[in-house]
Amino acid sequence: MASEGCKGKNSWPELVGKKGEDAAATIEKQNPHVNAVIVLEGTIVTLEFLCTRVRVWVNTHGIVTRVPIIG
Repeated sequence: MASEGCKGKNSWPELVGKKGEDAAATIEKQNPHVNAVIVLEGTIVTLEFLCTRVRVWVNTHGIVTRVPIIG
């Protein structure tokens, strides 16, 4: 799925390696149209695409492991 129809910034590669809580706050500040959700690596999630959601994938230390994107 593409995020072309979504409003605001849609990708945060600069947040990989940062604390998940800080990353979520940054995402919501930079794009007020989304809700950042912290998800532990290995967690099963739904596959539907939402313009209002950014998953922030973190490891057991709470560090962002993937580029957060809208979806």
